[in-house]
Amino acid sequence: MRCLLILAHPRRDSLCGALFDACGEGARQAGAECRELVLGELHFDPDVHAVSPEQQPLEPDLQRAQRDIQWAEHLVFVYPTWWGTFPALLKGFLDRVLTPGFAFRHVTHDRWDKLLSGRTADLITTMDTPPLIYRLIYRAPGQQALARATLGYCGIRSAHVETCGPVIAADAGQRQQWLDRARSIGARLATGALSPSQRRWQRVGAWLAALRLQFYPMTWIAYTVGALLATGGAPLAMAPYLVGYLVLFLLEAATVFLNDWFDFDSDRINRNGGPFTGGSRVLVDGQLDHAAMRQGIALSMLGAAGALAVLAAVAPAASAGSAVGVYTVFAVLALAYTVPPLKLSHRGLGEVDVALTHSIGAVLAGYVVQGGHWADSLPWLLALPLGLAVLPSILLAGCPDRTADQAAGKRTLVVRLGPRAAIRLAMAACLAAPAIAALLALTRTDLSALLVWSAAGGTLHAIWLWRCLYRLANGELPDRIDGPIVLALTFILWFCVPPLIVLARA
Repeated sequence: MRCLLILAHPRRDSLCGALFDACGEGARQAGAECRELVLGELHFDPDVHAVSPEQQPLEPDLQRAQRDIQWAEHLVFVYPTWWGTFPALLKGFLDRVLTPGFAFRHVTHDRWDKLLSGRTADLITTMDTPPLIYRLIYRAPGQQALARATLGYCGIRSAHVETCGPVIAADAGQRQQWLDRARSIGARLATGALSPSQRRWQRVGAWLAALRLQFYPMTWIAYTVGALLATGGAPLAMAPYLVGYLVLFLLEAATVFLNDWFDFDSDRINRNGGPFTGGSRVLVDGQLDHAAMRQGIALSMLGAAGALAVLAAVAPAASAGSAVGVYTVFAVLALAYTVPPLKLSHRGLGEVDVALTHSIGAVLAGYVVQGGHWADSLPWLLALPLGLAVLPSILLAGCPDRTADQAAGKRTLVVRLGPRAAIRLAMAACLAAPAIAALLALTRTDLSALLVWSAAGGTLHAIWLWRCLYRLANGELPDRIDGPIVLALTFILWFCVPPLIVLARA
């Protein structure tokens, strides 16, 4: 491991200096290749005089510091805590060294690339304040600023924080314990900067990000609506209900994993990715490699197939065949979003595919596992306004991705129509959804109670969403539109939550 040790105490002959030497000794004994920066011996102006730090020429010592940071896989900062935070020497060093274009790059006003990602850091600090008081009463301002607001902003993950204090009352024995601890912090680099538990949690976090769980509640609500619709107020048959949703969950997981796999080229050049656009980015950012993602795809698809076999056994005998057929058809549609040879999202059909699978696909899945017949008109009609309500969100999500999709040869509907025409199509869908709900509530007595609140609340929400989309379609279109996407996603709730409440009370 390549380790850069940074001493940020103005005096070399200090306790921080001794901790710095001890940590370096442990790291070298562990086999780490080490470089050192003693900030008190560097020659540089700590103040930024230019409009932006990158416009101020770097002194030779700071040029070397940037090369060392770029070289390092792991950094160790040793510094005293003065007045709750780190010394002016370290602050000035960070102000001058972590420049735009080197440590980070702004993409938009609220989106940036972390150019130092993949690196880790340890913080070793001394203080006179009792560490417990520093953490609980003062809330560790210096450590938070360095670990999160500074290093974290640039992509450097803080692996360990060691607090040595109160120094003012420490005897020789206590100081020796701190030195031994600093040496052990360096020595642990033999097995990596992160502890086994940190590596496990990092892996768990990467898989949770890959799953994109923010999209699953909509599917579950629509599925539950279909299940309750089939029972007509009777209790749910829980075994097929739970197994049926497990199939849907695993299929949705396989779909998002496959999207990351097949959209890698587009996601890699996409500078506008966000919570709802640009994929999960776990492959692009290196949180997971392709081998791990391949395993995730295989496990989720095998799990879905196994759960579907179980569903065939536990579903009502009269509808077991229908359940397997419905799940198979919509599984093919969901997976074909990016998977060859269909690659529906590359042909301008992906948006319609998402609307179908997340409306009638989910509703019908719940309906058939509770004994309903796939050809009954009730679930199809109930899902119609829901499908229209899904369209605005998926169309808007394609707008920030359009440039990257086009460059990667992905012909989404937004690429084909252009963003403004796609937004106008979303405007039409947001008005059509409550209009269809109102029409069904007026003409079908079996749907009136289920859709009356969808029509009423959906109309108010549609007006709000339509006005927002009108401004987007007729003004300057920003690179990121997270706000309108959230507004479009919450619009969907009007067409599944009120029916869910009515059916649950039946």
